[in-house]
Amino acid sequence: MKKVGLIGLGAMGSGMAASLRRAGFDLYVFDVRLEHARQFCVAGGTACESIRELGSICDVVISVVVNAAQTEEVLFGSPTSPGLIDSLKPQSVFVMCSTVDPNISIEFESRLAEKDILYVDAPISGGAAKAASGEMTMMTSACAAAYERVNPILDSISGTVYRLGDKAGIGSKVKVINQLLAGVHIAAAAEAMALGLREGVDASALYEVITHSAGNSWMFENRMAHVLAANYEPLSAVDIFVKDLGIVLDMARASKFPLPLSSTAHQMFMQASTAGFAKEDDSAVIKIFPGIELPKAAK
Repeated sequence: MKKVGLIGLGAMGSGMAASLRRAGFDLYVFDVRLEHARQFCVAGGTACESIRELGSICDVVISVVVNAAQTEEVLFGSPTSPGLIDSLKPQSVFVMCSTVDPNISIEFESRLAEKDILYVDAPISGGAAKAASGEMTMMTSACAAAYERVNPILDSISGTVYRLGDKAGIGSKVKVINQLLAGVHIAAAAEAMALGLREGVDASALYEVITHSAGNSWMFENRMAHVLAANYEPLSAVDIFVKDLGIVLDMARASKFPLPLSSTAHQMFMQASTAGFAKEDDSAVIKIFPGIELPKAAK
């Protein structure tokens, strides 16, 4: 049985690690919150004291950190902390699950290849609940040798694994396009609910009608439920879409491709972030609209 490491026990990473544990893999985890990692391992698995320790033990390492900068540090270290590159064995596999610029993912693959380390471009989607149940979606691309080593692992943490190509970058491109739609849909859902509130429509009645009508979307149904409950605890924060829609626009700008809806949605999330809602749930983008009274939490 392969020794599998997972770095980053956030909302998604914790669920993925739990799925690996259920599947019976020899699991090692690392999180900058060491006590959090130890608590997770009470139910099984081993908490490592450092990234270097985890890398020296594991055949496959899955990284579920926030962004490209954190992934860079995980792989290549910082002036005060060595990265995985110093400890991974030749022909081990690094699985990158963050949403990053596709060109950065291509660069990661190239730099790891110099050390004979295989790489899987594997951004994820589906939210914390699907990660916990092993039903999330993975958008992957990798060489055949990498897939051969990780296929059972990917299948154990995902409901659907899309294998989109034989080199890094393709998985990340598909994820970026997914994030375009996700961000635009959340922004549009917030705008629609805000207009209804402005016009005096009962928010619960509006939600009921829209979720049973042609105007519904998964994001309206999911995120406007957060608004109705006045629950802005972050499952995916406003600043995630500041980042992800920024990546969308950077990718399109490189090929001079116009994205008017993405640009507008990005500005909406930027406005929400600078207004003080950066760490709140992304549904808090509705708070940028003036002259509306948002639902209050039930007592």
